[in-house]
Amino acid sequence: QEQLVESGGGLVQPGGSLRLSCAASGSIFSINLMAWYRRSPGKQRELVATISSGGNTNYVDSVKGRFTISRDNAKNTVYLQMNSLKPEDTAVYYCNANIRYSSTYSYRAYWGRGTQVTVSS
Repeated sequence: QEQLVESGGGLVQPGGSLRLSCAASGSIFSINLMAWYRRSPGKQRELVATISSGGNTNYVDSVKGRFTISRDNAKNTVYLQMNSLKPEDTAVYYCNANIRYSSTYSYRAYWGRGTQVTVSS
């Protein structure tokens, strides 16, 4: 089945850390760009970080130096290591990936269902 499944969210105190994971399933030919987005209550969805198939990364300014995106191409998985978490990082985090499945000839964007991250004392 073609899907993305996130895990690793939860409740953490300010200054704490969490690691999110997102695994793509199905008969995958290739994955190029992978990314994490988030949506906070009352706000629009925000792009947090991206990583290319070659490992080039980009981050929104508010998480630079605190978050690290990485990927394991053999496992079709992307990670988001979040350190020094702040209350304003509270959001639902969504995984996004451009995937070409073996049964197709083009890439398509897929989304996970989201995982809640709450930063609170």
